[in-house]
Amino acid sequence: CAELLKRARAALQAGRTARESFRLAQLEALVRMLGDHENEFVDALSRDLHKPRFETLLSEVMLVKNEALFAINNLKKWMEPERVERTLTTSLDECFVVSEPLGVVLIVAAWSSPIQLCLVPLVGAIAAGNCVIINPPEITSHAAELLQRLLPSYLDNECYHVIRGGPGDLTDMVELKFDHVFFTGSGVDGGRVMKAAAPTLTPVTLVLGGKNPCYVDRDCDVSTAARRIAWARFQNAGQSAAAPGYVLCHGEVKDTLVQALRACLLHFYGPDPRQSGSFGRLVSSEHFARVRDLLQSSGKVAVGGQVNEAERYIAPTVLTDVQEMDPIMQQEVLGPVLPILTVHSTEEAISFIRQQPKPLCLYVYSNNSKIISQMMECTSSGSFCSNDSILQTMMATMPFGGVGASGMGSYHGRYSFDTFSHKKSCVLRGTRIECVTYLRYPPYEDRSLSLMMWAGSLSRKSQAWCQIL
Repeated sequence: CAELLKRARAALQAGRTARESFRLAQLEALVRMLGDHENEFVDALSRDLHKPRFETLLSEVMLVKNEALFAINNLKKWMEPERVERTLTTSLDECFVVSEPLGVVLIVAAWSSPIQLCLVPLVGAIAAGNCVIINPPEITSHAAELLQRLLPSYLDNECYHVIRGGPGDLTDMVELKFDHVFFTGSGVDGGRVMKAAAPTLTPVTLVLGGKNPCYVDRDCDVSTAARRIAWARFQNAGQSAAAPGYVLCHGEVKDTLVQALRACLLHFYGPDPRQSGSFGRLVSSEHFARVRDLLQSSGKVAVGGQVNEAERYIAPTVLTDVQEMDPIMQQEVLGPVLPILTVHSTEEAISFIRQQPKPLCLYVYSNNSKIISQMMECTSSGSFCSNDSILQTMMATMPFGGVGASGMGSYHGRYSFDTFSHKKSCVLRGTRIECVTYLRYPPYEDRSLSLMMWAGSLSRKSQAWCQIL
């Protein structure tokens, strides 16, 4: 990793990534790679996660393609200096903000969606002119091997590198002093990254998991809510940091919701989801055991609950009678288990959410716009969506990231470009106005101070403080 970092820094200092044409060529090569090797990505994720082809193409390949194409179409505009409004004191100057690359960045991806969590941040880093080292998750070894093999065939070999390494290597890599670290994963590992980055003052972006609340109001289309919640919760066998983590259901519609979820799961995966080609498996035996234990020690199984250790299979499961202190409510599950807690008002749901760490996503299902506004305004979360799930995490035109315990910083589209850029303020001034600026120089005189105070008091009513400067 140290040798790759040295090579990447040399390429950056040589100005290799500075030109718009170079960045566009790399982004276009990334799009070609996804198209040329689509079946290999499908095969790798099938072997790692038993992920259906439909889900791989929709949530991994297409998402990265859209990000890259959006960046290609907008890069020229993003790279242009941002002109700022001039004031009396800068009326003869050029004032603008330029976006310059941060340098060499490290991207560390979570295993739940290993392709898109590696490549979507990479798109932003390339667009911003950085050199990049990617650390794909080792637990999804086939996806990691594929990225390590393909990226050098498409991207510049001096600027972009893939390095394999497990969780034990993470802090050693961060301590090598990158110019930025972009991390997706658990809060525990995120804390390790931040601690390792602190001695060298390396800035970090953290997109962390947690428990995403989903409130189902008594005034909602329960059948539609059930379909959208079930799709989001059980795709990729529940291994998604953006999926609803638990449901706060109004007591008047709880039984109806459970019945609707049961009908949805039967329609989605048939009477035996284990035989369905649309349902995945858990990523490892250790992860399977953890989710199984949480399932069996919390609430009451209303739907599903079957397990098969040899296949790392846990059926899509709905738990009822779940209590706040149950084990499944104490940590992120990342599995096909949906706990349902009962509340009796919107205010009770809001109170419950506000007592928990701030989530990455918050979902509300209601036909009442006032309820939706109340939930949005009275809670804090990385993102918010009403009457659907996960949609807000897939849009190149909106930022996605956490707040508080769910992380810091954001990405997607222009927001990725900004995350990987330094905004440098620039004033280009000549020497023609010294007849005015001499007032600020020593020796200080009361007359000069009075003039400057007068100018400052006038400027409060207009644009800037002490324009005479």
